[in-house]
Amino acid sequence: MVSKQNLSHALKTYFGFDTFKGNQEAIIQNILDGNDTFVLMPTGGGKSLCYQLPAMILDGTAIVISPLIALMKNQVDAMRRIANNDSIAHFLNSSLTRAAIDSVKEDIRNNKTKILYVAPESLTKEEYKEFLRSVKISFYAIDEAHCISEWGHDFRPEYRNIRKIIDDIGVAPVIALTATATPKVQHDIQKNLGMSNAKLFKSSFNRENLYYEVRPKTENVEKDIIKFIKQNHGKSGIIYCLSRKKVEDLAETLRLNGISALPYHAGMDSNQRNENQDKFLMEDIDVIVATIAFGMGIDKPDVRFVIHYDIPKSLEGYYQETGRAGRDGGEGKCIAFYNKKDLDKLEKFTQSKSINEMEIGKQLLAETAAYAESSMCRRRHLLHYFGENYDKDNCENCDNCLNPKKQVEAKDLLCAVIETIIATKEKFKAEMIIDILSGNESDDIKTYNFTELESFNSISNEEKQLLPAVIRQALINKYIDKEIENYGVLKVTAAGKKFLNNPVSFKVSKDNDFAEEVEATPQLSGGAGAVDPALFSMLKDLRKQIAKQNDIPPYVIFQDQSLEAMATTYPINIDELTNIPGVGVGKASKFGADFVALIRRHVEENDIERPEDLRVRTIANKSKLKISIIQAIDRKVALDDLAESKGIEFGELLDEIEAIVNSGTKVNIDYFLEEVMDEDTVNDIFDYFRNSQTEDLSTAIKDLEDSDYLEEEIRLVRIKFISDLGN
Repeated sequence: MVSKQNLSHALKTYFGFDTFKGNQEAIIQNILDGNDTFVLMPTGGGKSLCYQLPAMILDGTAIVISPLIALMKNQVDAMRRIANNDSIAHFLNSSLTRAAIDSVKEDIRNNKTKILYVAPESLTKEEYKEFLRSVKISFYAIDEAHCISEWGHDFRPEYRNIRKIIDDIGVAPVIALTATATPKVQHDIQKNLGMSNAKLFKSSFNRENLYYEVRPKTENVEKDIIKFIKQNHGKSGIIYCLSRKKVEDLAETLRLNGISALPYHAGMDSNQRNENQDKFLMEDIDVIVATIAFGMGIDKPDVRFVIHYDIPKSLEGYYQETGRAGRDGGEGKCIAFYNKKDLDKLEKFTQSKSINEMEIGKQLLAETAAYAESSMCRRRHLLHYFGENYDKDNCENCDNCLNPKKQVEAKDLLCAVIETIIATKEKFKAEMIIDILSGNESDDIKTYNFTELESFNSISNEEKQLLPAVIRQALINKYIDKEIENYGVLKVTAAGKKFLNNPVSFKVSKDNDFAEEVEATPQLSGGAGAVDPALFSMLKDLRKQIAKQNDIPPYVIFQDQSLEAMATTYPINIDELTNIPGVGVGKASKFGADFVALIRRHVEENDIERPEDLRVRTIANKSKLKISIIQAIDRKVALDDLAESKGIEFGELLDEIEAIVNSGTKVNIDYFLEEVMDEDTVNDIFDYFRNSQTEDLSTAIKDLEDSDYLEEEIRLVRIKFISDLGN
């Protein structure tokens, strides 16, 4: 047994630290004693040291199973620097040559290597298993152990075979480590690894320095992000997006608006990706825009904000990503933008998977939605998700606590929930309980004859709005619980039964309703961030005047949405005007001079302070799809053939062409019209638009319904009309 004094000496000798952090010393001692060990420690807590130090002390080689090649390399490089010895640590994976593999084996045979990093896939190879049977293994460390569980945010099927592989190579103590594990995931890990009796070391998941906020994701989300970053000028930050395309586009938008930002995603060239990462670490840039591929093993202590452009697929992923902020204990702002539609899209992505995977994905998304929409303390909600109690009523460091909503008494509603869970034999999830109390006659409700229950349709419409919050608060207060084995199924606890027999005050606040805010449209009400009604009226008059001079309908010049944007952001030169939605370079140069002159005069006369944060420069229309469409039209490619070649519907192609001509780019589709429509039809529809006072397509379809024109024909001629007369 290594004494406490010797352990501290080893820490100083190998790593240069004077003291251990948190549970590190107890964890290391447990490994040295030859016991299985389970470590739950948040990002930045010092998990790596928990297996690196005992590996240096014990005889033999420690096998560290890790999911990422890049992470392995970083860890190996770090260990080699610490020991000043290249043989001390190695990795085995698909990136190595045969000569390199032989060299690694030789170092291990000669007892030079204390730590070997391997991917789980590598351990399935008989060559490696046979070799490892011949050497002394001190212990196995399974990093990112949440990958074992299908309920984990980064499930890897190959992780499920680790126990079998260990038994095949040779039994030794096992340490499993993860930064994010719910009680369900923890249970899965221990069960799969056969380490139910392992000593559990759980550090608090509470990061007191982190501020949590969820904002509605509106059409102005990029403006909101730019404004936030400029308010935090010079600070390091990470922005997470779900798609690679959005990463690229957002990074470019930020650069156009004077923010030093670069993209990072798995689809990039590895050299470019590493270069961008290094620039962020070396503070050559302030912001990295990334997919979840970024951040694993990255230890930048002074990240001051983490923004989620898209809400993550799970709360585990969210926690891990936000955990990269404020690792030095300083400021860390975590802002997530939420739109229910984003979750609906994510749910659709799971529909191609197995029924089990689909159900798990749905449950994880439901937890994420609950967090976003909840009006209770976000810290308390997060910590409860990870099986940790947070007793404070107000953390004073999240949006819900700093702006609390009015609470209402809900003890009767909670009693109704508990009674319904008991009446349904504790076999159903929250959705079913809500459906019963709300009187929703779904197929499942009818199948189980739940319409006969006393509680069926027993609550008011106002109470229905409170139900999700009541169930969520009841879980946190431990009146009800979710079953571990069948995750999501509600059970009534002893405390819940006691409450039912003797109800006490139980107050909740209604969930945040993002729907109204997300769908909000500009109001002609004046004030900052709203349309200037006087200017809007003058712009409409000017448009009408210019339309008469050119004998074209006003909408051909600029649509109402474009005028609203002008009357909100006050562009005073042509360059600024081109950043207005629906105003491309073509339209700006053709019609823009009079409009910017009017706006400039209005700003000067009324001493208007233009909102700098609202004048967001957008990416120039460099979409590969749009460029290829314009080029194809120039080559006179039939539009139906063009749609097919691009793998899109014909209607989607027309959407793209409409966007092109509305921004001021001229296209000539006469060759196609001559092929698919007769001249009289084209002229008739063209004349209609010449005399129409609105560009609205549905109005045109209705007005022309007696002529039996197809919607596609009307759209095609409308494109020709706007292109010919407006561009």
